[in-house]
Amino acid sequence: MSKKVLTVKNDSILEITINRPKANAIDLETSRTMGEVLCDFRDDPGLKVAIITGAGDRFFSAGWDLKEVAEGNAGFDDDYGPGGFAGITELHDLDKPVISAVNGYAVGGGFEIALSSDMIVAADHAQFFLPEIKVGVVADAASFRLPRQIPRAIAVEMLLTGRRMSAQEAQQWGLVNQVVSQDQLLQSARELASIIAEGAPLVVAAVKEILRKTEDVSIEECYRMLHEGEFEGYQRMMASEDAMEGPKSFAEKRDANWKGE
Repeated sequence: MSKKVLTVKNDSILEITINRPKANAIDLETSRTMGEVLCDFRDDPGLKVAIITGAGDRFFSAGWDLKEVAEGNAGFDDDYGPGGFAGITELHDLDKPVISAVNGYAVGGGFEIALSSDMIVAADHAQFFLPEIKVGVVADAASFRLPRQIPRAIAVEMLLTGRRMSAQEAQQWGLVNQVVSQDQLLQSARELASIIAEGAPLVVAAVKEILRKTEDVSIEECYRMLHEGEFEGYQRMMASEDAMEGPKSFAEKRDANWKGE
């Protein structure tokens, strides 16, 4: 494993640390490594939740390594590996939750990593911004995702001006789940991950599938898709032993024994 990406498994929780001092920028090697790590996470039945963070306390990630581009060692059309940039922006079949523990500046592609996650826990000094307007490129993942997560006018302002958003403002807009002190950041992310990991894994997968497939669909269409069996994960969940284990454990006043099948 590249030293640019550090991983630790804590039971069913995978912690991924972007480790490229000073700014944790994402070069080709880091992106491809993160893609491999996240695909392995996706395919490992023993892992349920991933946490992504950055080394240090100043940068979560400065995003795309523009020095690598300026030096001619990477280009716009290069293969950034499975899952697209940073292994997550285009990993569309990942039905396991990812939490970004944002420990500092989430800049450009670093912000896009957080946006591609399912939840964000941010240190109280964290900031989010998109400077691409000043470097002559488009923040494509942010252009797709940000207007769906906060009011469009605020998203457009960030995309067109590069202005910074504090962790506190991000929480006010509903972009961030929790804002905590730096020394509590990983512990808070781990606690959130542990709660999810204790739940029925097939339910977690079904929720992610439903959210993904119904992003821009009417409620009526959602029910049509449900009744016509278009949610494969939902169908698998309903036919599973776990679907009966939940009611049984509730009636017997005991913890559920989830098998994921």
